[in-house]
Amino acid sequence: MGLNPAGVRRVGVYGGAFDPPHVTHVALAQAAVRQLQLDALHILPTGQAWHRAQQTSAAQHRLAMAQLAFAQVQGAVVDAREIERHGPSYTVDSLRELQTLYPRALLHLIIGADQARALEQWHAWQDIVAMAVLVIAARIDAAEPLEPEAPPGARYHYLQLAPVDTSATHIRQRVASGQGIAHLVPDAVARYIAQHHLYHTAR
Repeated sequence: MGLNPAGVRRVGVYGGAFDPPHVTHVALAQAAVRQLQLDALHILPTGQAWHRAQQTSAAQHRLAMAQLAFAQVQGAVVDAREIERHGPSYTVDSLRELQTLYPRALLHLIIGADQARALEQWHAWQDIVAMAVLVIAARIDAAEPLEPEAPPGARYHYLQLAPVDTSATHIRQRVASGQGIAHLVPDAVARYIAQHHLYHTAR
């Protein structure tokens, strides 16, 4: 991937629990690299997420699965900074750290449409909007509204994805009930889940 015409590096930031990472996560990452012409894409498994009441799997498992899932995505770097951070993990802190790491880069924060609608509830959301272009994953679906769902003044870009209906919750439930998941997660992730006996009790 090269620089954009203005000579500014483009760095993507894609966070999530990745519990487990599934084929839609990987497809989104690949689409982001391709459509945004990213020079790097930081994949950030969440640490102690302030907005999640639900318990996630152990950090080392989610980190290992993310490394397996995104290994073939060009420019992807699985970044453990949020897992290693003590206390609540805020997106704005990660963006500030990455801004220091890439002082002249244009940061692109990849989020879902539901996250974009709720962005004004995020910690220091004004700083997030100031630091990064919002990349909103929008399904290619005629029934999906195309109006921007970002706060006023935000820079945003729509990431086009084919309609999919994959969720980590559904995958965990399938594992707990003894059903196969080979078509829902990368092969290496399916093997990891089996080897480590993850998700035998659905949450």
